[in-house]
Amino acid sequence: MNEIHYSTRRQKLLDTLEEGVVILSSSSPQTRSNDTEYSYRQNSDFYYMCGFEEPNSILILLKTPESTRSILFVEACSAEGALWNGACLGVEGARERFSMDEIHSTLEYSGLIKEILREHTALYIDFLDDSSSVKLAQQSVKELRETRGVKKSIRAIHDVTYLIRSMRLLKSNEEIERIKHAIAITASAHHQAMRECKSGMKEFELQAAMSYIFLSNGATSEAYGAIVAGGNNANTLHYIDNRDLLLDGDLVLIDAACEWELYASDITRTFPINGKFSDPQRDVYEKVLDVQLRVIDAIKPGVKRDWLQQYSEKLLCQALIDLGILKGEITPLLESKAHKKYAPHGIGHWMGLDVHDPCPYFDDEGESLALSAGMVTTIEPGIYIRADDESVEEKYRGIGIRIEDDILITDEGCENLSSMIVKTVEDIENLMMNKEGICVHLMKTY
Repeated sequence: MNEIHYSTRRQKLLDTLEEGVVILSSSSPQTRSNDTEYSYRQNSDFYYMCGFEEPNSILILLKTPESTRSILFVEACSAEGALWNGACLGVEGARERFSMDEIHSTLEYSGLIKEILREHTALYIDFLDDSSSVKLAQQSVKELRETRGVKKSIRAIHDVTYLIRSMRLLKSNEEIERIKHAIAITASAHHQAMRECKSGMKEFELQAAMSYIFLSNGATSEAYGAIVAGGNNANTLHYIDNRDLLLDGDLVLIDAACEWELYASDITRTFPINGKFSDPQRDVYEKVLDVQLRVIDAIKPGVKRDWLQQYSEKLLCQALIDLGILKGEITPLLESKAHKKYAPHGIGHWMGLDVHDPCPYFDDEGESLALSAGMVTTIEPGIYIRADDESVEEKYRGIGIRIEDDILITDEGCENLSSMIVKTVEDIENLMMNKEGICVHLMKTY
């Protein structure tokens, strides 16, 4: 992404402030066990504002009535660090690449932060950030407040995350292209899993087939822990063991997707392990698919998210009545939340730099946000019927189905960014019966 996009975002954030200091810290490396670490992933808010991907870095934005200023602190290069972990960009490399007013080594931060803060009255931080850079800033605030002769001092500390995440709601064209690329790779992976699936496999074998597609096409990583849930495992919403056998006659629910240059995709498909839906499986599946299509069809600018949720619950409740799983009139069933036993989760969530983008769902007055062009949301209805639920006809027990796509709100309505991933009964069965044409190296044709 061009550096101008990041500088524009920084200026847009500063334009919302009367004056003050913004401090954003990079993510810290996280220990996996003993002296090994997880693969590094940058803090999304930090990355959104500057595009810098290395750890141990700090971004400071300053605003006075007369001017604005941006300062980036980065880790200095060292021969020992390069030997063990590879070369970092360093101060000089960062100065060449990034359009900042100042770039310093993080070693200089402790000596500069108090002088920066003494010229301002407001501090903007992430309240959940417990990094040493924020702690040092807070300590400096305390010391300045207790020092005689200081003409200015921080009088208010604000949470900056709401401001940044409100900006993150509307995706730029460049962000949308990254999301589309992630989805294109994910589409290939889901189709690969459908082609390879057969009874007697282990769930993790399908996960491995998808991971190969992700990595061989240059995806940064999985966007989240993959769910590959055969049979009744699909009725555990966050099932991640992925160790069981895939049995003939069961369905498998796969909720898995990749990340491309830090931007996520999030896709779920449910299909028969043997390539052919049974009649009860088809009945439930087509009800879920009908709900999803109708909800997507209702998406357009101005529609409120809480209305979309209520609409989806009404459709799911009616589907459960039609299947004979719920009995009675729809209004009292909705009021008693009887449908929640079988459709417990929301219809979707924001998606972008995080698979669950932590952008606001409500406006400043506490009202549900209305959809606007540039937002990206998932739409993922599901029906889950546990194998031990004797209140339901036996033919439906053990069936768990979710269908999830990634939707971009446009000026005219919406665009299903993942529409290339098969999801009708006919298309799934045809793809699973045709084992040819497996696409592995997607980037050659993307």
